[in-house]
Amino acid sequence: MTVFFIGAGPGAPDLITLRGHRLIQKCQTCLYAGSLVPAEIVAAAPEGARVLDTAPMHLNQIIGHMVEADKRGEDVARVHSGDPSLYGAVAEQMRELKRVGIEFETVPGVPAFAAAAAALNTELTLPRIAQTVIITRTGGKASPMPEGEQLEILGQSGATLAIHLSIRNLTYVRQTLTPFYGEDCPVIIAYRASWPDEKYIRTTLSEMAQKVRAEKITRTALIFVGPVFQDNDFDASSLYERSFAHILRNKGKKKDRPAEGGS
Repeated sequence: MTVFFIGAGPGAPDLITLRGHRLIQKCQTCLYAGSLVPAEIVAAAPEGARVLDTAPMHLNQIIGHMVEADKRGEDVARVHSGDPSLYGAVAEQMRELKRVGIEFETVPGVPAFAAAAAALNTELTLPRIAQTVIITRTGGKASPMPEGEQLEILGQSGATLAIHLSIRNLTYVRQTLTPFYGEDCPVIIAYRASWPDEKYIRTTLSEMAQKVRAEKITRTALIFVGPVFQDNDFDASSLYERSFAHILRNKGKKKDRPAEGGS
């Protein structure tokens, strides 16, 4: 018996991986985060399967269902939104499974920041503008930020920021990042990326709070911050420049040599 921690992706049912979908199809017990995972994804569970929404459950109850499935000899599809490695609260579940001797595996999923970037048709890294993406959050009710990971420190990088779980902390985000990015720095609020009601708000650090209030967004939103979102000229990557040489396009090698069999 195995518990499979499956990343369901950001919301759209067709953004789950084939591996994750196939595992849901064969597992007789399916536990899913109902507040974030669409019902269409777990509808793939086999007929007669136990499909349980874990949103109202605490950790011991969730592990209890896994232990009962183990006694029945049933694999478990434990379905989380996005990718389990990011803000998935899977580590404590894995720790408990180790304690009780139940095997588990992880299936990756499409994270929300990647789905949002795709919807925006944008690149999060641009030559000489930003070559680093920082995925972070701000302190909240669930847990504070570890020392050294606050925006006061991360903002000094000037990197592209993908700030999760922070839509109610916009005043702090603006005040903290403005000295590093400037009040006119582009911001994109990605609300429920890839869901039918997804929404993207293009704004700036100085105006984002006002626009978010106007849209009445209070949860399930990602905050992008960085100059990569400006509509400006940027240097093209060297990768596809005619003069740039690399192992698969070695400048000068066999230059002007006629094709084999040519005259």
